[in-house]
Amino acid sequence: MIPTSLGDLVLKVRSKNAGPFWVTIDVFCDRRDVFDRLVSALSTDRVAALYQVAPDQLKRFDIPDLRVIKFSLPRPVVQGSAHDRDMHGAQYAALLEEMTL
Repeated sequence: MIPTSLGDLVLKVRSKNAGPFWVTIDVFCDRRDVFDRLVSALSTDRVAALYQVAPDQLKRFDIPDLRVIKFSLPRPVVQGSAHDRDMHGAQYAALLEEMTL
């Protein structure tokens, strides 16, 4: 079986700022079976490890009616600081999108 990336299964993965200290990542599924599969496959520990944060710092929201899984995590640096390389938090989506399931 050929490995499947998360991005191959879902409608869209989007990330953005959730204030100057947090980023939120949304996984939009167009089908309920895909959503159900991802609820199991995307463990909080696995996603926390991907973003190098402690599992208790990662907030997760499964929204079945919308077929969306949302993760929020603290930014490694404050938005707009001298060391911020992603002012809008848009690049976080790519990591999750490329994750092999």
